[in-house]
Amino acid sequence: MTKPMNNEVGSEVKAMPINNGIAENERREIAESLERMLADTFTLYLKTLNFHWNVTGPMFQPLHAMFEHQYTELAGAVDQIAERIRALGFPSPGTYQEFAQLTSIRLDDGAPTAEEMIRSIVEGHETVTRTARSAFKVADKSKDEASVDLLTERLQIHEKTAWMMRSLLARSAAASA
Repeated sequence: MTKPMNNEVGSEVKAMPINNGIAENERREIAESLERMLADTFTLYLKTLNFHWNVTGPMFQPLHAMFEHQYTELAGAVDQIAERIRALGFPSPGTYQEFAQLTSIRLDDGAPTAEEMIRSIVEGHETVTRTARSAFKVADKSKDEASVDLLTERLQIHEKTAWMMRSLLARSAAASA
């Protein structure tokens, strides 16, 4: 398990403590699990953007468009997750260094083939799914419905995206048989 980046409450919380029905230690635990979710989501965003820029071959057009749709969606998710951490009263990580320490996403060197990109994206979405399930348990235990709702939405998106990308591999496998 990776170490949280900063477990001190934000200056606004020091000025006026949060009284939302979730104890500070529980909010801290939720925020720490969301930090990992944020790092994985941001790292998957960067990977997807890289693949959008560097995809080649016969699947160029559909993958280029699909990757663009995905990285745009991931960029919005990064903002939602970071803002949820802030709403819980803690600073949100936001540097490459912090994300690199927190992420579980495997990074790729160079520009893999289109099929390798698809497989890597599927792996990335499944990694984020596992991270979200872990964070979900923490938020649910503390009855943090707002974080649970956010994580449920992210789970649905990542599972659906992994399925859609995996479907491209099935078509590729059928064509090569």
